[in-house]
Amino acid sequence: MGIGAGGPSRLGQRDNMRSEAESVALVLQALDAGVNFIDTAEAYDTEEIVGKAVAQRDRGPIIISSKKRLRNENITREQLRSGLHDSLRRLGTDYIDVYHLHGMRPEQYDYYASEIAPEMQTLQREGLIRFIGVTEHWNDDLRHTMLRRALSDGLFDVIMVGFNLLNQGAREAVLAPAIEKDIGVLIMFAVRRALSQPDKLRATLRGLIESGELDADDIDLERPLGFLLEDGAADSIPDAAYRFCLAEAGAHVILSGTGNPAHLEANLRSFAAPPLPAEHVARLQRIFGRVWSVTGQ
Repeated sequence: MGIGAGGPSRLGQRDNMRSEAESVALVLQALDAGVNFIDTAEAYDTEEIVGKAVAQRDRGPIIISSKKRLRNENITREQLRSGLHDSLRRLGTDYIDVYHLHGMRPEQYDYYASEIAPEMQTLQREGLIRFIGVTEHWNDDLRHTMLRRALSDGLFDVIMVGFNLLNQGAREAVLAPAIEKDIGVLIMFAVRRALSQPDKLRATLRGLIESGELDADDIDLERPLGFLLEDGAADSIPDAAYRFCLAEAGAHVILSGTGNPAHLEANLRSFAAPPLPAEHVARLQRIFGRVWSVTGQ
């Protein structure tokens, strides 16, 4: 389990749901529970919060992942370097464990592979970055086109990919080659609105039936995915969704974001629970095996 400092909550900072002190306490709650991976980014405005929490614990075992925002106009090597130094300052650390190019689109890949990846390698040699990463822009790249290229080129140590029980397309497209090449994988979108809001889930499933990606006989729209709860296998759909991803081969860190201490405790329980029953996993793989068009957001 990794703490995601972005997403709909941004540690409670989006829409000022929490004070800064409360958000710092939330990160400390996760660290004290045994989580040692935190994912933030320049674009999230949560690096300072992460830094203030990490400063209160032993930095050594904590893995910090952050990202350089990619704009509509390609960034330069100088902008990459200055952005990294700004992130280091906000995080209060002298190195970042995993530093990503954030939300790269397929049409941007050639430039960043040829012009910016070499500078990231230089920063790695200087000890400012331990591992070089790239994250996809899944909403606009449902077939993982950019990550397929990144995996084939071998420029990146770590990738971040969208994957969840609704859309499992990354299994063969991304996770299988990442396993073969021993590349670290971070999973985003394990739970989004469609897996945490029943009305959104119902609407999403209805749309997938209409598109022909789901068989209507496999889905009970009155109680979507209710079979996961019938025998006590899962406490909730989000619980099942996290545990489904956690057991996926090649998925090393599943990101989980929240701004609520009680919600964090529930997520911690999900990650500590045993795998879903094999028959439920097989059923989910069969039901959603043709889905590519949704992310669950």
